[in-house]
Amino acid sequence: MAIPSKVVFQGEPGANSHLAIQEVYPDAEAVPCPTFEDCFAAISAGEADLGMIPIENSVAGRVADIHHLMPESGLHIIGEHFMPVRHQLLAPKGATLDGIKTVESHVHALGQCRKVIRKLGIRPIVAADTAGSAREVAAAGDKTRAAIASRLAADIEDEDHNTTRFIVLARAAQWAKNGAGPVVTTFVFRVRNVPAALYKGLGGFATNGVNMTKLESYMVEGNFFATQFYADVEGHPEDRALVLALEELAFFSKEMKILGVYPAHRFRATFEETAG
Repeated sequence: MAIPSKVVFQGEPGANSHLAIQEVYPDAEAVPCPTFEDCFAAISAGEADLGMIPIENSVAGRVADIHHLMPESGLHIIGEHFMPVRHQLLAPKGATLDGIKTVESHVHALGQCRKVIRKLGIRPIVAADTAGSAREVAAAGDKTRAAIASRLAADIEDEDHNTTRFIVLARAAQWAKNGAGPVVTTFVFRVRNVPAALYKGLGGFATNGVNMTKLESYMVEGNFFATQFYADVEGHPEDRALVLALEELAFFSKEMKILGVYPAHRFRATFEETAG
């Protein structure tokens, strides 16, 4: 894959997505966008080569907007990146913990630090992104206001394992080569409206020994009866086992679309199941 010259991200310079771009594509220009929709539009229009988009966090869960945007975007997942997140509590010079009344940040950052926020007794305020919150708090100079942002002061996140998974988006599909190492295949599907369709459709993954590492559902266009599923599995669509599993799923589905086939990030090798 050619080295990208421009990679878009949602937020302002200094956001965690910006840091992820610096880790993966240090020579690329990181281009901020106000919203995820703007990121997708910039990639589709050719204004950027790639997008670095957060999709889930080990503490706060999934980034819901992405699941709705991805299927209709026409974009493709060509990679993933896992980045440990280290949040910091920032306030104007002279502020004290006792004097801080509110803290502003992205909803996911607030969720990842909710225990600390509750312990400090301060009121969380949802903002568009982490770096933007830091900029606004600094500009206001109000010592009762603070922000949660990245790598600028002491770490405050609730959990040591706080990690965000990003996906790398491109206009054209770039499937990973089969047999060159561990691969993740991501797809979306909607099962037919018949009894046990989901159970039967997923049965092929079990019978063919395909490990499904992610399965999430969400409503389509606000319809309680129209559910779409987003899934990650280990393996390549050219693997015999996955071919058979996808064939069985397709039989019980009204639609199915592969969003990407990409190398599994090395961080996956550290996954361990916690004993119950």
